[in-house]
Amino acid sequence: MRLGLYVNLYADKADRPRLADAVEQVRLAEQAGFAWVVLGERHLHRPGYHEAVTSLAYLAAHTERIGLATAGLIAPVYHPVWLAETLAHVDVLSGGRLTAGFVLGYRPEEFTLYGTHPRERVARFEECLELVTRLWTEDEVSHEGRFTSLDGAFLSPRPVQSPRPRLWNGGRVPAALERTARMCDGWTTSFNELDADLPGKIAEYLSYPRGAGSLGAEVIVCREGYCAPTTQAARAALEEPLRGLYDAYGGWKRTSQDAARYAQEWDDIAARSVIGSPGECADRLGRYAAMGADGVVLRVQPPGMPQADALRAIEAYGTDVLPRLRAA
Repeated sequence: MRLGLYVNLYADKADRPRLADAVEQVRLAEQAGFAWVVLGERHLHRPGYHEAVTSLAYLAAHTERIGLATAGLIAPVYHPVWLAETLAHVDVLSGGRLTAGFVLGYRPEEFTLYGTHPRERVARFEECLELVTRLWTEDEVSHEGRFTSLDGAFLSPRPVQSPRPRLWNGGRVPAALERTARMCDGWTTSFNELDADLPGKIAEYLSYPRGAGSLGAEVIVCREGYCAPTTQAARAALEEPLRGLYDAYGGWKRTSQDAARYAQEWDDIAARSVIGSPGECADRLGRYAAMGADGVVLRVQPPGMPQADALRAIEAYGTDVLPRLRAA
């Protein structure tokens, strides 16, 4: 079981995001044995949100070993050549540590911001990922598509990783799972995917045929996470800022199919999270491994949580939880 740390790049007006805090967290996660630092993407967030790809490059410069992942970039709004070239350079700068995770996107205002349309998102996504993959692996690419035309395009330098960096994709409906199996190398769940639904979703994802250039079929479960000496201490640190995040998500995700899941009681949230004492967290992670998860990405710091509390949780996972998993 590998762990990822989902880093908070957004905040409210009283708590603007600071990449210095992110660097401190990621360096600690690297020392603690986490496999990845994972960044998400937000646009039109007035209090402030650091751009994901340049933030990933910044974190690459301040770390040595930890994997650098996105979960995920809104592929349909980007020009494929820009996306392929920029992400390839992150892989070069980091010495081959990139995992590129994508999503379809759902907010109409984000598509409008980039001059695209939500109704085109599936076709744009598939054309984008096809071209990113080809630009990463082929000496020269010519393509006449619905949205992009290329004539003898190439990247120099190409990614360090051979044959290419791994691709992740999010989504939960059958079409998204089939697309992920066909075009990517790993499926990332949403943070609010119900535990009861996970075994069926994992089995469905693994049942779809892999694409010709697939590098595998990883299952990455995204979860809220906080580890403390006791369950009560974990809840005391996490509950208030997490409720604030979920309240904000109620408006943010109003156009998403899973918006209602952000209006649940604490017990419902805790039931699909990795929160509690070291023993409880290790047990929960072991249950995800038994379901078929290859890794779990933990979001330990909602906006409003003090940096010191976030660092304590990261250290606890490294010191008290990961050794239990290795022993098991």
